[in-house]
Amino acid sequence: MPDIVSRACRSLFLDYLVEQSTLGDIQREFDAAGVPYVEPPQPSGGQRRTMVHGYYLGIDWATHEGVSKFLEVATFFMGREDTKRASFAQTMNWYLRPENNEHPLMRFLSALKPCGYEWREGRFIGLSADARLADTKTLATNLDLPHLGEHIRRIEASIEADPALAIGSAKEMVETVCKTILTKRSVPSGVTYSKDDDLNELGKKVFGVLRQLPDDIPDKAKGAKTIKTMLSNLRSVVQCTAELRNWYGNGHGREGDIKRGLSPRHARLVVGAASTLAWYLLETDRDME
Repeated sequence: MPDIVSRACRSLFLDYLVEQSTLGDIQREFDAAGVPYVEPPQPSGGQRRTMVHGYYLGIDWATHEGVSKFLEVATFFMGREDTKRASFAQTMNWYLRPENNEHPLMRFLSALKPCGYEWREGRFIGLSADARLADTKTLATNLDLPHLGEHIRRIEASIEADPALAIGSAKEMVETVCKTILTKRSVPSGVTYSKDDDLNELGKKVFGVLRQLPDDIPDKAKGAKTIKTMLSNLRSVVQCTAELRNWYGNGHGREGDIKRGLSPRHARLVVGAASTLAWYLLETDRDME
C-alpha cells in the first residue's frame, strides 16, 4: 500500500524539528507516542536529523494507525508553537500572514492537507473517510470502548470486500456511540433509551443530552444561523445512515440488481459520514466533562 503521508511532507516536519527542537524533545515525544526507534543504516547528517530518521523508520506510513502516532508527535510541537502567541486571535492572525508561508510548519501543513489531514483548533483532523474512521478508532481506544472498536475493525475489513457489510457496520457504529453516551449521561440528564428505539430516536436523544440541537444555540450567538444549519445537517446524517442501511446494508433481503450496483465508493460515502458523526458526538461528550 502507498504511504499516506508523503516523503516530502514528513521531510518538511523533519526540517522543523532539526531547526526548532532539541534531542530531548524529539526522543521524549516520539517515545510518548509509542514510536519505536530503528537504528538508521547510516547517519543522516547531524544528531537530530539522524534521530528523527530513526523514529521515522519505526512508523508504518501506509496505515492510519502509524500516521496517528506521527500526528500525535506533530500535535505537541504545533501546540508548543501556538502557545508562543498570547491568544487564539493572535494565533490565527499568524497563520494568515503571507510572510509566514515559508515557515517550516506552514510548509508542512500545506503539504499535509493533500495527504488527508488538516490542523484545526489545536488538533489534526482527518479529511478522508479512512482518516475520519481512524480518528474514531483512536477515540474508541482512548475512551476504552471495545465494542466500538469491533465495529470499526469490521468496517475496515469490509469496505472493499463487502460494501453492504461496511454500510451495516457503519450504522451499528453510530448506534453504539449513541447508546454509550446515553448510558453515561442517563443519570444527570434523566434521558434513557429502550431496546425499541431505532437509530433516529437514539440520535434525537443523544443530540438533546449533548445540547447540540439547533434550538440549543442562542439566536444572538455569533454565526448562530450557520451553526444551526450545520447541526441540522449533521443530525440528518443519522437518518440517512439508517435509510441507506435499510436499502443497501447487510441483514435485509435485497434484490440482485441493487446488490450488484453497490460499490466500495458507496460504502466509503456512508462510512465517511457516519465516522464524522461518531467522532463529533464522542468529542462533544468528552469536551462536556
